[in-house]
Amino acid sequence: MKYTVITGASSGIGYESALAFAARGKNLIITARREDELQKLKSEVQSINADLDVVIRTADLSSSEEVHQFYEGLKDYELETFINNAGFGNFAAVGEQNLNKIQTMLHLNIEALTILSSLFAGDYSDKEGTQLINVSSGGGYTIVADAVTYCATKFYVSAFTEGLAQELKSKGALMQAKVLAPAATETEFAKRSMDLDSFEYEGAVQKFHTAKEMAGFMLDLYDSEKTVGLVNGETYDFELKDPVYPYADRNRR
Repeated sequence: MKYTVITGASSGIGYESALAFAARGKNLIITARREDELQKLKSEVQSINADLDVVIRTADLSSSEEVHQFYEGLKDYELETFINNAGFGNFAAVGEQNLNKIQTMLHLNIEALTILSSLFAGDYSDKEGTQLINVSSGGGYTIVADAVTYCATKFYVSAFTEGLAQELKSKGALMQAKVLAPAATETEFAKRSMDLDSFEYEGAVQKFHTAKEMAGFMLDLYDSEKTVGLVNGETYDFELKDPVYPYADRNRR
């Protein structure tokens, strides 16, 4: 049995992606902090296909110790796809940021993703059919006012994942690394970014996708040979692209 791992699966893009992969007949390992939401997701998946195995792992991936414990707990499973979706944003001027929140964001958006990507690549880069999909943002290719630090974390995700994709190809590895870059998506993102109790996208955001639509784009990226799946920030069309950032291969003459 092979498994698709999805972090940040308790809501939004992670939740809907789990349902989308379940509809493809994929066994799942889902993780987040909120076990009640993961149990809800498991029930929904099993209503789609009762034969699927759904493994729940609760973890706070902003803790590097829990990141390592989480991955160590996957050793008994054969992994096929690893989706690093967990992350959150922040809207504030740099000089006015809540640094406790920023430190947690850096740990989750950058550190956890790097550790999990590195461990997965180390164990599975030569396994046929394996994919690593890291969720970045349109803010990983364009700096957004009052979200400079958040965008910087996503620039890291985009550059790191594109670089890993190039590295794997240059070494003839079988694994593919890909980056999904959504624009505004109807999830809990805005609420947490602005520290609000609730937020309604309809009427407040001119253009946005639903989380279910983004999960569909995730599958489009998964099915493609392209490295980047990017939502155009002006048209909101989904575009599949080759790597965007320049890559200097020292081994090329």
